[in-house]
Amino acid sequence: MARLNLLEETRFEKLPVTVFKNPQEASINVANRIAKIIKEKQALNQHAVLGLATGATPIKVYAELVRLHKEEGLSFKNVITFNLDEYYPMQPTDVQSYVSFMNENLFDHIDIDKNNVHIPDGTIKLEDIPAFCLAYERKITDVGGLDMQILGIGRTGHIGFNEPGSAPNSGTRLVTLDDLTRRDAARDFGGKSFVPTKAITMGVGTIFKAREIVLMAWNGKKASIIKKTVEGEMSSDVPATYLQLSDHVEFILDEDAAALLTRFDTPWLVKDCVWTDKLIRKAVIWLANKLNKPILKLTEDDFNNNGMAQLAVEKGPVYNININIFNKLQHTITGWPGGKPDADDTQRPERATPDKKRVVIFSPHPDDDVISMGGTFIRLVDQGHDVHVAYQTSGNTAVWDDDVLRFVEFNMDFAERMGMKNPDMSDTYTKMRQFIEQKKPNQIDTPEIQTVKGLIRKGEAIAGARYCGLQDDHIHFMALPFYESGKVQKNPITEADVLLTMELLQKIKPHQVFAAGDFEDPHGTHIVCFNIIIEALKRLEKTESWVKDCWLWMYRGAWLEFETHEIEMAVPLSPQEVERKKFAIFKHQSQKDRAVFPGDDAREFWQRAEDRNRETAKSYDDLGLADYEAMEAFVRYKF
Repeated sequence: MARLNLLEETRFEKLPVTVFKNPQEASINVANRIAKIIKEKQALNQHAVLGLATGATPIKVYAELVRLHKEEGLSFKNVITFNLDEYYPMQPTDVQSYVSFMNENLFDHIDIDKNNVHIPDGTIKLEDIPAFCLAYERKITDVGGLDMQILGIGRTGHIGFNEPGSAPNSGTRLVTLDDLTRRDAARDFGGKSFVPTKAITMGVGTIFKAREIVLMAWNGKKASIIKKTVEGEMSSDVPATYLQLSDHVEFILDEDAAALLTRFDTPWLVKDCVWTDKLIRKAVIWLANKLNKPILKLTEDDFNNNGMAQLAVEKGPVYNININIFNKLQHTITGWPGGKPDADDTQRPERATPDKKRVVIFSPHPDDDVISMGGTFIRLVDQGHDVHVAYQTSGNTAVWDDDVLRFVEFNMDFAERMGMKNPDMSDTYTKMRQFIEQKKPNQIDTPEIQTVKGLIRKGEAIAGARYCGLQDDHIHFMALPFYESGKVQKNPITEADVLLTMELLQKIKPHQVFAAGDFEDPHGTHIVCFNIIIEALKRLEKTESWVKDCWLWMYRGAWLEFETHEIEMAVPLSPQEVERKKFAIFKHQSQKDRAVFPGDDAREFWQRAEDRNRETAKSYDDLGLADYEAMEAFVRYKF
């Protein structure tokens, strides 16, 4: 019976999928499978032949393999490896090369014979590539083929660098990279213009010859392409769909990457559900959006014809379900994000008391506060709450180099014009200019340049917070140590990061904390900053009584927005408030016109914020609620 139920749940899925709670658990599982192959081959005195991938996805797999080697004696002396791909052209010593990646994450930490390591050569002459690719294929065949091939998946649906248009029988070859693939790699190269346009990759046909294929994917960014690959029709537009032809493939996903698969996203379409309040809310909103109807106009036929008959029977009549969800959505809307004084707060998202709250808005970068919740920020100040803003990082990697020279030149000219005594900056300025003129992509800035970039972001943040109504003593710059690496890849969280956050929280003792829950940030800064806040509050909860009365609200906006069914507080903005929010964002001039790291969205940050806030308001309007100009959305984090 359990087997039949699973088949029913997964009937939209065209290949095997296993879902783990998080990437760590999934990676350990894959590493153990690799270790099992290695040990079985060792027992037979044979080589284990592995196809390896690069990128963020397999890093934890390699870390676990290194641990197994160092702590449990797993030997790699009998292992032969073939990597999927390499950029072209690419020197093996370049930090962006996959040779450097594999050495840093695996090969330099295990006892593998480097003669058994094979990675496509990004240095060979263009005319020699066809012969090299044939030889690469021949080497794989000569050692008996791949025992296991591990894969990631790109947002284009590429496996290896087999971009859309690749043939299912393709072999190792030189390819042209899709523009989206190059945009995704831009942060590793210091900008898309520095990303190579070509790569050498194993073909789909080469991958298919492996005796076992494991494709891994983590986080919500991959959820959309995973759904297309697992449930969609086979197409050259999504090369990973060719894996549907294999009898030896398995997809290993974390919960976020699997989130859009039918059995998780709309489970009522594949099985009987336990109808929790959350699931009912999601299903009713889904149905209203699907049929383009306000919630209160949904009928019993609408439920029955769209996989929701069980809900209608168990929780009906349908009209009562509709009224219940409509009322819950209506109760998320409030013009009083800090609570409305002397009001019945039983149906409001925030408490009425105390009527004047101490509030801390944590901003991972120096502009996330106004981009994501600028309207609510201004509203909290206008309504008399004791609002503080804490900028968790300096943001000093996201400033253009020519802005550094401009600000230093201004400083020198100002001092000269005013006849002020000023340390001679000419030598420092000359060194800065020489460094910038010779700077390589992703090269770490000098300490002086990092300082100037940090001061630029600091000045803009102060201007934005002042515009929102804060006094200077309520503006805090934390400069958390994890961020201060001088490069896109940041350091791990340290005890100092947590202690600095605890110190600020102890000083303010807030009733409300706002934190960025926008974890699609391509640099990963948001999730790191959020985890630091959570750890700080958990520790303080053990000794500080005020923590029990402190509510934590998550905001989004810079990179994506909450789904309507997730929203627990929606703060409507008038046209005038939308303008005020926009002007607050404009104070961050270094991020205007074109930010250094814009992500995969061509719009400026103020445009993203404005559009998303209007889309949130429209989603409420479409469901039959009041029509507002814009809305900022929040979800409460419950420990």
